[in-house]
Amino acid sequence: MSLEQDHDAVLAQVERAVAEHHPDLLIIAGDIFDRATPPQSALTRFGDFIRRVTAGNEMAVVAIAGNHDSAAQIGMLGVLPSGGRSLVRGPIDREERPLVIAHKDGPVAVSALPFSYEFAARACFQDDSIDCPAHVLRAQVESARRYLPEGARWVIVAHAFVDGATSSEGERPLSRVVGGIETVPASAFDGAHYVALGHLHRPQQVGAPHVRYSGAPLAFGLDEEGDQKSLTLVDIAPDGSVSVKLLPLVPHRGVRTVRGKLLELLEAPEVCPDFTGVILTDETPQIDPMKRIREKYPYAVQLGYGRDRPQVDQDVLAGQTALKDPQTIIANFMSFVREGGLTEPEAEIVEKMLIDVAAEELEA
Repeated sequence: MSLEQDHDAVLAQVERAVAEHHPDLLIIAGDIFDRATPPQSALTRFGDFIRRVTAGNEMAVVAIAGNHDSAAQIGMLGVLPSGGRSLVRGPIDREERPLVIAHKDGPVAVSALPFSYEFAARACFQDDSIDCPAHVLRAQVESARRYLPEGARWVIVAHAFVDGATSSEGERPLSRVVGGIETVPASAFDGAHYVALGHLHRPQQVGAPHVRYSGAPLAFGLDEEGDQKSLTLVDIAPDGSVSVKLLPLVPHRGVRTVRGKLLELLEAPEVCPDFTGVILTDETPQIDPMKRIREKYPYAVQLGYGRDRPQVDQDVLAGQTALKDPQTIIANFMSFVREGGLTEPEAEIVEKMLIDVAAEELEA
């Protein structure tokens, strides 16, 4: 389903926030697009947004490639403002020179560290020992540290999964090493006054108050139901201390999951405006349920079955039922997989089959 209206609504809120708060810098910490080859409409929408949001102000822009993006494509973006007010990083670079923002309280150096898989980082830094995302980031941070101006406050922009952060279903793995550890410690950013992170969809601090994910501006998975999306407005004091304010974002459409029997769901008093996951509890599969569901849930995006099952004795679930009573085992199993357990005719069939099996064993 198209997200064009949803993107337009949230980008308009970003523009209003910029107009109201007059920030010195706008940070886009990766996953600008959701795929390496985004459609032309997405490229155009992003370009138009950047032109609008930077028009008539001196705000700088820093953007990096995330793991969903094509590094080469992000590196070639030509829509950002000129005159030393932008820094775009797509492919990994061993010369991590910062964007330096002049300010009355002293300069702020912004190091933009794009996402990179291990093999590309090995080639970039000529270091075959790089074999996990933590090694990649440590190499990038140390490279960036060499180019810091004396006395500058330091901001790092990175795309990573930091230890202790909360993920969601929409993120993809950051390591291509089989069995590799994709998380990195917050200590990888030691020395930075603020770390602006991309990758995880939920806004959160992790490891320290100055290490933060802004989160995705829209929900991209049903498990993000109820999450408050926001922009992170950061103020860095002359001594490098940081204060953070969250600016709420209101989506054009939310996400939700509904559960129940098909006929019950179709009796909803109003049409649901949100992207919806539907869990049917009917005992039997329904005929063409999605077509019928979309009468009341036009943005239904997922359908599954999850029968409401009665509570089963914990001894049964633990496999502790007496093995000398197979009829009880079968009856409990049927209670577990469907409502009502065995009917009387079914119990008679089970009893007859058990007698036949016993007779065959005796004959053998």
